[in-house]
Amino acid sequence: MKSMLTILVATCLVAGCSQTEPLRLTLIGTNDVHGALLPGEDRGGLAALSGHVNAVRAARQDDGGAVLLIDAGDMWQGTLESNITEGASVVAAFNALQYTAAAIGNHEFDFGPSGPLPIPGSEADDPRGALKQRAKEARFPFLAANLIDEATGKPVAWDNVYPSVIVDVEDVKVGIIGVMSHNALATTIASNTVGLRVAPLARTIEREARALRAAGATIVIVTAHAGGECTRFDEPYDLSSCETRHEIFGVAEALPADLVDHIFAGHVHKGLAHIVNGISITSSYSRATAFSRVDLLVDRKRGSVIDKTLFPPTSLSIAGNYEGVELTPSRDVVEIADRAAEFAAEFKEQKVGITLETPFKLTDDPESALGNLYTHSMLDGVDADISIHVINGGIRANLPAGELDFGSVYEMSPFDNQLMIIELSGAELRQVISEQAHRGSRRIGFSGMRVSVNCTDTIMSVAMHHDDGREIEDTDSVRVAVTNYLAFGGDNVLRSVIPDGGFDPQPNAPMVRDIIMRSLSKRGGSVDTSDFDSSASPRWQLPASIDRECRLLP
Repeated sequence: MKSMLTILVATCLVAGCSQTEPLRLTLIGTNDVHGALLPGEDRGGLAALSGHVNAVRAARQDDGGAVLLIDAGDMWQGTLESNITEGASVVAAFNALQYTAAAIGNHEFDFGPSGPLPIPGSEADDPRGALKQRAKEARFPFLAANLIDEATGKPVAWDNVYPSVIVDVEDVKVGIIGVMSHNALATTIASNTVGLRVAPLARTIEREARALRAAGATIVIVTAHAGGECTRFDEPYDLSSCETRHEIFGVAEALPADLVDHIFAGHVHKGLAHIVNGISITSSYSRATAFSRVDLLVDRKRGSVIDKTLFPPTSLSIAGNYEGVELTPSRDVVEIADRAAEFAAEFKEQKVGITLETPFKLTDDPESALGNLYTHSMLDGVDADISIHVINGGIRANLPAGELDFGSVYEMSPFDNQLMIIELSGAELRQVISEQAHRGSRRIGFSGMRVSVNCTDTIMSVAMHHDDGREIEDTDSVRVAVTNYLAFGGDNVLRSVIPDGGFDPQPNAPMVRDIIMRSLSKRGGSVDTSDFDSSASPRWQLPASIDRECRLLP
């Protein structure tokens, strides 16, 4: 079948391995690594992962079993060590770790064409150039069964990118399917995903799983860049600590019984180790701080799963032991990480010219001190009335106390987003605010105005004022500083007000990160969180709760 790739995995390495004893197949999963080659504080990073994987492989070699290492997407976007090579250093580390397969996530599209441009500059630029180059370099397949090329109506047909694979493990055929979240293309830069769409997950998985089983697969694994959240892991069948409205739960519930054996999840950076509709699901947070694991006991003759052991997310320690084996990171992975760190060091250590007296902590609050610093800096020195940014997701790390350097700013803002100035009418801005009022912790942050939202029955009123007190009327023209990610439809923040044909592209627009650096450098001296505390006069003024039916009158 053209949709499948068959891979042979060497197993049963111990002399005299019994063909009658069940095969212990350990599945190790990662998700949302986001370029974390190096450890953070005392744990994590791909080098630490290699020590744990080595320990499990040694244990399986002793008992004649096998290990499959699978990733659920968002492999490389997020650190300077990775981004400076457009993810090549992470793919090299994944090669050294001997990954079996990886799903494509939304942030795999972030780098656009190969080279310095984050989005195509001309028709000659391939908007997926960097992603396709990473796929060519990988010694494992990228999987994307529900990523559809609109020109053909079929899954994308790029080098080393497949809907699914079949892995032959000691004569047991294991099928692996890759899918991405229904909103994946709304959470990356739209310019890089033109001509693509995402097909429904459950329907795609069912079709692909049936084809895999028809081709001889007796075990089917899904690696999904789509997720869910649970906070307790002591009882896999107990979903009381889970947010079951999240996407991956609905996907599992929609699948026919006994079609899929396990799902590796991701995208939302949360933990999972639960069983839904007979399917085990695991996810291990983000940035290689932990890994997922499930052990399958497999009947060698029939190839079927006869028992399953599900593990909670396992923290990645730098030292110690696992499976009774001392943790020894792979030399190749350590060397790749060290080279990447050395290459990035001269950039990371450049000083911004300002000292932070207190750390600026990353929170979900759209009016956190860090969020306010970000939106204020976006607006500083540009010809705009207000700035808008997605705080939860658009900011990725704390800013530590002390003399600020480029590396810390980069970790906070790793995306190569450009700053665009768009014009909205007051009525359009009011519509955006009314939609955002319902978004909870995903609500936008902004500078340059304050808003007050109220509901009477199901009728919403939104009052908006500039910082100088002037009211923003429906007929006013408002210049808004946003990232090109938002301007092109990212997170659907501006979806209802994007004009036909989109906002005019601004190819020479500056990087948002550079605007922030310039603003902080110009400010100089020292700051602390109190300088960006808006709690005494909140920009968002909302009722304690908003009825979901409360809307602006048309």
